[in-house]
Amino acid sequence: MTPDTLLILICVVLLIAASAFFSGSETALTATSRARIHALEQDGNQRAALVMQLLTKPERVIGTVLLGNNLVNILASALTTSLMIGLFGSAGVVYATALLTVIVVIFAEVLPKTYAIAYPEKMSLAVAPIMRVIIIILKPVTLATEFVVKHLLRLTRSKLDDNANILSVHDELRGAIDLHHKQGDVIKLDRDMLGGILDLRDLQIEDIMVHRTKMVTIDIEQGPQKIVEQMLKSQHTRSPVWRQEPENIIGVLHAKDLLRALANVGWNTSKVDISSLMTPPWFVPDTNSAQDQLNEFLKRRLQLALVVDEYGEVQGLITLEDILEEIVGQITDEHDVSELGIRPQPNGSVNVDGSVAIRDLNRYVDWDLPEDEATTVAGLVIHEAQTIPEPGQEFTFYGYRFEILRKSRNKITALRIRPLNDQSPSSA
Repeated sequence: MTPDTLLILICVVLLIAASAFFSGSETALTATSRARIHALEQDGNQRAALVMQLLTKPERVIGTVLLGNNLVNILASALTTSLMIGLFGSAGVVYATALLTVIVVIFAEVLPKTYAIAYPEKMSLAVAPIMRVIIIILKPVTLATEFVVKHLLRLTRSKLDDNANILSVHDELRGAIDLHHKQGDVIKLDRDMLGGILDLRDLQIEDIMVHRTKMVTIDIEQGPQKIVEQMLKSQHTRSPVWRQEPENIIGVLHAKDLLRALANVGWNTSKVDISSLMTPPWFVPDTNSAQDQLNEFLKRRLQLALVVDEYGEVQGLITLEDILEEIVGQITDEHDVSELGIRPQPNGSVNVDGSVAIRDLNRYVDWDLPEDEATTVAGLVIHEAQTIPEPGQEFTFYGYRFEILRKSRNKITALRIRPLNDQSPSSA
């Protein structure tokens, strides 16, 4: 073997190694978890800080990698072809193509990228300093490439695309949570809690409020004695107070304020002025999101608000606990009475009260009934059936069988739901 041939072989090997470096670096920097790198950066890891710096301009990294990879691959191909032609004549072109293709695919593509996918953070931390130097060296060429690419992308870029990119962050988090749950890394409770946080911005308070038909309110004209008795029987520490008609809410009475006033007058209920103990009612529109309402609760340091529609009519009430339950699940104490209304059956079906929220049912039994068309299970059945069904009627939609068990006037009070083997939507 002549010195020239040996030199060419060494150059080809080095070029293949450089190609493997570029391929592995691209995959590692693309697949690495920004959250983990950010955590390392917060711990003072300098290489992690360098990786985060590189990831802030991904187009420059990609441009450098593609430019470097193409340069070394083309040069390696040219040298190998020249060597093979010298050894085998014109047939050397075929030999060089076949040989270099196998070598590049195995050693410069599959092997480094497989390792990079398996250990993205480890490899990205290792290649970051070298990539920084290469980016600086090739910066003039990459800047010219970026200029051309950006101007071409402006032809198709729109604000709609930008909005989609913003929303995709939440979708990415939700997808990652679901994926880790399926892999067994995240338990169902943690998945529901993390998903509940992401759902707050999409939930309106009318979806989670206590409906006016379930509100526990106090008529101020009852007199102090009966009001005290009603407050003692109630499971709630705060109760809306009305005058003349239930929709005319004039204040909110707190049990602690009532007890303090009773203690001051020697527990003589006739001396208690209920009106002086009430706090002004806080009315909020039913279109508020749960996230905005949570922020307002924290800002105002209040825990109860009355929900009104566009006509100013009271539709229900929302509490801080209601919003927190969307994250952590049902919160109960020693005085609460369990009213979940979901009763799984041995045959796989589930008996539910009509007033049960679809969201609560989905979280409890891990189903995927749609939550956009109605808030409660009964509402969903009425929406799909386009009628108020009678007991004994059955309907099939969204891959579930709904059987009406009980009905009170025009209100569905109990249903039996059974998932079908065939999940294709249908109607009956």
